[in-house]
Amino acid sequence: MQSFDFVALTPEIATAALTLILLAIGMLIPAGARRGMQPLTVFGLLGILGYILYDLFYAKMGPAFQGMYFHDQFADFFKILFLAAALLVVLFSGAYIQKLPAYRGEFYALLVAATLGMMILAGAGDLLTLYVGLELMTISFCILVCYLPNNGGSCEAGLKYLVLGAAASAILLYGISLIYGLTGSTQLAQIASRLGDNLSPSLILATVFLLAGFGFKISLVPFHMWAPDIYEGAPTPVTAYLAMASKAAAFAALIRVYLVTLESQSFAQAGVALLLILAALTMIVGNLMAIPQTNIKRMMAFSSVAQAGYLLVGVIAESNAGVKGVLFYAMIYVFANAGVFAVIAHVEPAQDSDEIKDYAGLARRSPLAAAVLTVSVLSMAGIPPLAGFVGKFYLFSAVMSTGYSWIAFVGFVMSMVSVYYYLSIVRVMYLGEGEGLPEIPVYGAAKFTMLFAMLITVFLGIYPTPLAQMALTAAKSLVR
Repeated sequence: MQSFDFVALTPEIATAALTLILLAIGMLIPAGARRGMQPLTVFGLLGILGYILYDLFYAKMGPAFQGMYFHDQFADFFKILFLAAALLVVLFSGAYIQKLPAYRGEFYALLVAATLGMMILAGAGDLLTLYVGLELMTISFCILVCYLPNNGGSCEAGLKYLVLGAAASAILLYGISLIYGLTGSTQLAQIASRLGDNLSPSLILATVFLLAGFGFKISLVPFHMWAPDIYEGAPTPVTAYLAMASKAAAFAALIRVYLVTLESQSFAQAGVALLLILAALTMIVGNLMAIPQTNIKRMMAFSSVAQAGYLLVGVIAESNAGVKGVLFYAMIYVFANAGVFAVIAHVEPAQDSDEIKDYAGLARRSPLAAAVLTVSVLSMAGIPPLAGFVGKFYLFSAVMSTGYSWIAFVGFVMSMVSVYYYLSIVRVMYLGEGEGLPEIPVYGAAKFTMLFAMLITVFLGIYPTPLAQMALTAAKSLVR
């Protein structure tokens, strides 16, 4: 019998404590004295990140709380990803948050609370534990999305996210109830051993409901239609965190649920066909719908839909190489997105617009922002020698080795399609005139975030070995 080892929950406990501290400061300290909340959040997240890095290399790994939670390299990898994403968002959003009309202090507490939910998702070994983490993340985002009370677009986005998120959670919970009815357990290891090899109609229905619930959080087609409106209406730092981390959190949960229960051949048969269809539709629809967009945040929403399709290809591979590809790509996607949204958060307040046409002449008005945005979108398109090319190579080669070459071909073609709409942004920035638009110099933490995201994106494209090895180690801790 496993012991109740609370040491395994040290990062989660520390993150919960940071959330409560930030919430207390936001409620008790006068608004004029809250400027220290951004550095406090940064140092708090850095401390937790440092502990997890130590934990990854030196701590004893294994299941905790009688298998309800996993303390392994796979979970630690995703926790590092979430904390890195949160740090980047906090760094580049300082000036943006200071301009909010109200509730500036609570913003950081909610951001850290969403991070805590993601961390629980990554380590959950029980479907109910997973659901608790998912709801903590979702409820935090529901508040953050509608954080601009006087902005109709933000309020509309928050309402849509609340209603659709509640529906997706209900669908997921119904799938969990079906699994419990079939196996008498909500723990993943026990579910795998009790499902057997019989592919029953109820198991197919349960698989469909589970994938539908995860599909909403990941924004897979046809569960993706919330993404453009929420990305456009939400405050830009919230949009960034949704794109960078919430998708990765849902993938962490999906991978663990799917691969741990692969011991049951019946579950594998029901799942792989659905995943292939969803991956193909997601890559095709996401890229094609991004082409006509004129708003950069809506374009990034459909781009993130397509990126979810690429990541799903790695899950289909059902191997160490496939999971390694997903983990590697999810991490480099964080830095590419950080570059894009750091620029958007910097440009949007200066000219009160998210329209792509208003990025005209940005190369002259803000050379650093234009360079960072160019490198980031080209990495997402998979152009060598940037990190996105290496990530897609890992994903497509892993799935081809399992015999599903056609899905890799679809991904390759759609990556070429994505080059068109990504380069449309670059063309506007470097060839557009931009007459009458303001100069937008970059300073402070926003400048550091842009430079850091760009340098990491280039570095991991040229020398991916350290991150690739780290991802492979994390994958081996899950795939037996």
